[in-house]
Amino acid sequence: MATHIFTTLHHLLSLALIIPLISGATVNTCRSYCGNITIDYPFALQYGCGHPGFRELLFCMNDVLMFHISSGSYRVLEIDYAYQALTLHDPHMSTCDAIVLGGKGNGFAVEPWRSPYMNPISDNVFMLIGCSARSPLFQGFPGKHLPCRNVSGMSCEDYYGCPAWDLVGHRAAGSMYGSNPPECCAVPFEAIKAINLTKLECEGYTSAYSLAPLKVDGPGGWSYGIRVKYSVQGNDDFCGPCEATGGTCGFGTDGIRQVCMCGSLNSTSNCDSVKSSSSRRTWSMVEALAGLFMGKLVWMTANQN
Repeated sequence: MATHIFTTLHHLLSLALIIPLISGATVNTCRSYCGNITIDYPFALQYGCGHPGFRELLFCMNDVLMFHISSGSYRVLEIDYAYQALTLHDPHMSTCDAIVLGGKGNGFAVEPWRSPYMNPISDNVFMLIGCSARSPLFQGFPGKHLPCRNVSGMSCEDYYGCPAWDLVGHRAAGSMYGSNPPECCAVPFEAIKAINLTKLECEGYTSAYSLAPLKVDGPGGWSYGIRVKYSVQGNDDFCGPCEATGGTCGFGTDGIRQVCMCGSLNSTSNCDSVKSSSSRRTWSMVEALAGLFMGKLVWMTANQN
């Protein structure tokens, strides 16, 4: 009889110690990997994780990380969390070795609601190739005051020196461009806000970026791809306190409201608020179990007599 009572008491005390540990534990189930790329806040692969401004943006397909926006899908080559930048690759983008025509390239354009969160860096040049004279690029810009320019030391004049142009050739452009637009027009993204080959009536494009202060001599050494700067609006005042209390930052089922995931519980502020509530519930459960134990003890004592 005494042994049975001791065993029951031991189980009860063990439960009292284990429950708070379980209820207080938080594991970041949102951090994941795709190939050799780490997926962490503000990005995520699972719905409900990360920042709502970056939801349904990344997809992992056969260990290849893809970035999807309104202009198309791109392969993610790198996520630089320290500098808050992504490097993207468009398979239909021209390079120094190949000119891709036919309007196949994605260009780059994000949904209006996403534009506050991401845009190509200022040192990213877009070189539009084979654009029609009717292109919006050349409307409202008289003579030599076209939007085409040198961006961070990269220009079409340099790009014409690439081997790819030996295969397709190009028109020589005079200072006033005559009646024909230049075969290549280099622009910074902020000048036109969207690279849409169909709307711009261009046959192709290339994109290159400069990581200052490094300067590469010649287009053969440029970094080809789209370097996108991302930012979380409002300095992300919500996520800091959430992570500081052991939580994981995510968002609610409405896709807008941010939540702090604290193990099996969610909070609208941080995990400290739910831990105290969880602790109260835990000890209420222990107290209830203690009551049941005492009742059983009394019943067993009465029956023994």
